[in-house]
Amino acid sequence: MKYCFSTWQRALGVVGIGTGAGVLVMSCTQLPAETRPSMSNERRMQAMMVADTSGYETASPRDPNGIGTYYLGRQIAHVMGHEGASWLERKGRRQEEGTDLLLKELNLKPTDVVADIGAGTGFFSFQLAKKVPKGQVLAVDIQPEMIAALQENKRRQKVTNVRPVLGTTTNPGLPADSVDLVLIVDAYHEFDHPREMGRAIRRALRPGTGRLALVEYRAEDVNVPIKRIHKMSIGQARKEMAAVGMVLADSIETLPQQHLLLFRK
Repeated sequence: MKYCFSTWQRALGVVGIGTGAGVLVMSCTQLPAETRPSMSNERRMQAMMVADTSGYETASPRDPNGIGTYYLGRQIAHVMGHEGASWLERKGRRQEEGTDLLLKELNLKPTDVVADIGAGTGFFSFQLAKKVPKGQVLAVDIQPEMIAALQENKRRQKVTNVRPVLGTTTNPGLPADSVDLVLIVDAYHEFDHPREMGRAIRRALRPGTGRLALVEYRAEDVNVPIKRIHKMSIGQARKEMAAVGMVLADSIETLPQQHLLLFRK
């Protein structure tokens, strides 16, 4: 299996992908590009809420692949720019991450409303759409370029129950008490404002039954070939979710490289 690695892949610091034939070794030479939503949209969304900066600390980056902001002791990673979109659609991702198993473990109902936050090009969004034929997928991203890619993929695949949503770094723009499942795959650790986003996600969950599915590379496993800053431990995830009123309901460890952590209000 051969891979062509982009700037983002180098920034992720993938150190090896094993196949029956051997191991490829990569290096990390650049930081990923960052893209921000329009200022007018950012101001409009931020005006809807009051930011609570409790738990944040500004300091020099301990890791060059992160920003100079720490949340509850964790350095926040740089956002993957739209230039790294090919990483999301790479060949072999289904096998490497066990994405079919992940979708099965979510136990979705056909009528569910699902929010895919950090949707990118829609790798998961369009698969989720098949699982909820009578429901809807809200595909959220903060980058207009990713939203444009989502719109094009929606048109090309002729999918009617995926709705792209341009969010901001503090608010995904989801209706209150309306979402059955929020899915965040390998993106939460890049949120510039995890506390504000966490609160907004909690508000969006349907009372009593709404769930947050947080998928992150396992920090506890040194054999997962991703830089430490792009991983998260169960303990850190629980601490950050507890800060916004969420509790861990289940920890599913059947995926090859990632935690699947299910939280409820």
